[in-house]
Amino acid sequence: MDKPAVRDAALLLLRVVLGTVFVAHGWDKLLITGLTETTGQFSAWGVPQPKLSAYAVMVVELLGGAMLVVGLLTTLVAGILALLMAAALWFVHVPQGFFVSDGGVEYPVVLIAALGMVVVFGAGRASLDRVLVRD
Repeated sequence: MDKPAVRDAALLLLRVVLGTVFVAHGWDKLLITGLTETTGQFSAWGVPQPKLSAYAVMVVELLGGAMLVVGLLTTLVAGILALLMAAALWFVHVPQGFFVSDGGVEYPVVLIAALGMVVVFGAGRASLDRVLVRD
């Protein structure tokens, strides 16, 4: 495999994994935990406008995650999701310390770093961005 092909395969894998994680979290907010319980959690964490925030986060996670998987508007979506994770870091995870087992910053920091890689390197050739943009 040549270097660009390896890079594209790595970006595809990263996008699919990240997108799946975000879709799963959005799905949880919508249908498993539910928006009422999610709103209650957001309120307890001090998230501003908890009901509006719960709905917005659910939509961004579901749609943004799906868009990452297919590579559509990839750098924009990854940037928005990174900002979402930064807000989660601030409101939820910083007070809990470092380790994910305690609800700490470990997991969102890794997500922010991975999303940053997508922002910097883009979607790669295996993406709708590549199909829709003509060189």
